[in-house]
Amino acid sequence: QVRLVESGGGLVQAGESLKLSCAASGRTFGRAAMGWFRQAPGKEREFVAAISWNDGSTYYADSGKGRFTISIDIAKNTVYLQMNSLVPEDTAVYYCAARRGEITTTETWYNAWGQGTQVTVSS
Repeated sequence: QVRLVESGGGLVQAGESLKLSCAASGRTFGRAAMGWFRQAPGKEREFVAAISWNDGSTYYADSGKGRFTISIDIAKNTVYLQMNSLVPEDTAVYYCAARRGEITTTETWYNAWGQGTQVTVSS
């Protein structure tokens, strides 16, 4: 079983940056995909970014393109989400997720989730 633990959330002002981390443990990942999702108050959880553990390929939601960067440190079994130029609309609980297979934006195809980390962006 894969265990995921997020960290790095916090309160920042608009225009500032945050770097989220997702430490993974448990089964080795091989051909796994890692994703970041977020859920704002009163809204459904939405896809943010994903990366392949196998070849490092990435995919981003339009909301994060040009501002967010997802990356992997294989030696540390950790996935990161660097978020720059944050805006109040980025306020949400951010979740890390994992699945075997190719990267996907579909939430239900991920079968391991972290507990989430709160990101709050003030105007």
